[in-house]
Formats: sequence, structure tokens, C-alpha cells
Amino acid sequence: MTFFQKLLLFLTVPLYVLDQITKFWTVLNLPDPPPGGHSSYKWFSVIEDVFHWVRVHNQGVAFGFGNGSAWAPIVFLFVPLIALTMIRIFWKKGVFDHPASKVAVALLICGIFGNLTDRLVQGFLLEHYKDASFWTRLSEGYVVDFISVKLPLYDKIVPSSGGWWPSFNVADSCIFIAAFTLFFAGMRDEANKKKLEKQG
Repeated sequence: MTFFQKLLLFLTVPLYVLDQITKFWTVLNLPDPPPGGHSSYKWFSVIEDVFHWVRVHNQGVAFGFGNGSAWAPIVFLFVPLIALTMIRIFWKKGVFDHPASKVAVALLICGIFGNLTDRLVQGFLLEHYKDASFWTRLSEGYVVDFISVKLPLYDKIVPSSGGWWPSFNVADSCIFIAAFTLFFAGMRDEANKKKLEKQG
């Protein structure tokens, strides 16, 4: 078994399962947002004024961009497929040779599949669309966001937020960590190349 296969088995799969369990727990324990809305009226306080467990339907991407628009559910259904294709292409070109890059790819795969699963499945579970057509229910697919944290000074940057960072999930966290890992791995590789050039 290769290093990357081990990463898929012991990192990607467990995190994907955790992502789906937490999302389905959220869907089963918090009511649907009202028709036309994106947030459930009910939430749990895990740590008062620090961490709330919420239920937010996100049909867009980060910070809710595209949420509630007619085009977002369809467009963002294909974006993950394009991302997976690009990862495959870059992998074949040897871009992800560094071990840290392989860890990042394993996290990216988890994040992409986690949110793609939501977009393909969750629209079919909405009670008020149970009699709608297949395509309507598919177009109502959304990503389940449930982690809501309050950040110091964030209310100074976005006063309307009350200090609460836009809600997210386990898959989003994996993508965020992967992006930073790739960034720092790239910086390290560049530094090593310059060092070798100086030595040569």
C-alpha cells in the first residue's frame, strides 16, 4: 500500500464519514429552514457565545456566495467535478510529489466529496419538496453547514455579523487546511529550489 493510499484509507475516509454523520445528525435534529429561507429557527449552544450548532442550507460557496440564486445549485454541482479532474491532471504531472502536498490532496478529496454528497442528496430529503420532480429536488440540493463560531473583533470587520463567522462544516475545514498546506508546501519547495540554485 502506497503512502497516498494509506492517507485515503486513514485520513480521507474517516473524515468523510465524520462529515456525513455530523451533517445528517444536524438534519435529523434541527428543523428545515422555512421555504425560501436558509437557516433553521432552532440551534444548540455548545459553548455559550462561542460555538453554536446550527443548521444552514448553503447552495453557494464560501460566505454564502450564490446562496438563494437559481444558477448556484447547478453551477456548484459541476465545480467539484472540475476540481477533481484538475487534481487528477496535476497529480499526473507530478505537482503533488511532496508528502505535505499528498496530505493536502487527501484532505481536498474529503472536502470535495463531502460537500458534493450533500448537493446530490439533501434536496431529496426536504419535506416540502417531496412531491416535486427529480430535477427540482436535485436543484434544491444544498450543503449542510452547522459550525458557527464567534471570533474576537470579527464584528468590527463585518458589523452585521455580530462577531459570528459564516457557518461551515467538516468538509469545509478539510478544504481550508488543504489550501494552507499546499500554499506552505509550495513556499517551502520554492525556498529549497532557490537554496539549491545558490549552492550550484
